[in-house]
Amino acid sequence: MTPPELVLVVPCHNEAARLDPAAFLDFAATHPNVRLLMVDDGSTDATADILERVRAAAPAAVQVITQSRRSGKGEAIRVGMLAALELRPALTGFLDADLATPLSAIDDFLAVFRTRRLVEFVLGSRVMLLGRDVTRTMTRHYLGRVFATAVSHALDLRVYDTQCGAKVLRANEATAALFAEPFRSPWIFDVELIARYLRLPVAPGEPARRERMYELVVPAWHDVPGSKLRWYDFARAMVDLTHVWRERRRNTDPRRAQLPIQSGRP
Repeated sequence: MTPPELVLVVPCHNEAARLDPAAFLDFAATHPNVRLLMVDDGSTDATADILERVRAAAPAAVQVITQSRRSGKGEAIRVGMLAALELRPALTGFLDADLATPLSAIDDFLAVFRTRRLVEFVLGSRVMLLGRDVTRTMTRHYLGRVFATAVSHALDLRVYDTQCGAKVLRANEATAALFAEPFRSPWIFDVELIARYLRLPVAPGEPARRERMYELVVPAWHDVPGSKLRWYDFARAMVDLTHVWRERRRNTDPRRAQLPIQSGRP
């Protein structure tokens, strides 16, 4: 069997009211080069039944991993990404189950990798620009800007948005290393993932890791009701961010370049 171009991990916990099976099946039918790997993170509602129906409707395109107990979004993604790598794809990534970032955006991610050979890590970015259909509550938007500023300082990286639930990486040994150990924080595992990527060794003469990252402005993002995040999670995230900052200070790479992440569309 030919390995897929992309295996897309979709973490799910009690998503029965928000899952759109038809959207996933339509995407699978029109993207034979992409395999969906749905991870049920200990759901207690009808999520497992819905995922099984999706898998049964497209067994060649959809795989389901069921965890008996909830481990958190970061761990569900980590388990899914390790399983995805076993399928030997060219790319692996993850996307939120509520499709706040629509599946149609995946074509933009694929285009970046096809046209920019240097890029290894593409981050979806929610930017309220003309021509983009990005809708967020003002509270989440402004808290997000404060948090993004703190993240940029903690990582020493001019990144606009680390928390968009859409990210894709090239599948290689380095990718496997990123997911070898559990994440420390259940709130900001995305930031930990970026920090781990920036700490990967670089061979002499190769570009710095930050030069291989690309921030892609997603064409649409909708704030879907039912989010499991609460206002006090912001405070917890800021505490966890201090650990990321301290870890970077302990592992500062003297070869790091002072270049911003590229931003835009392919």
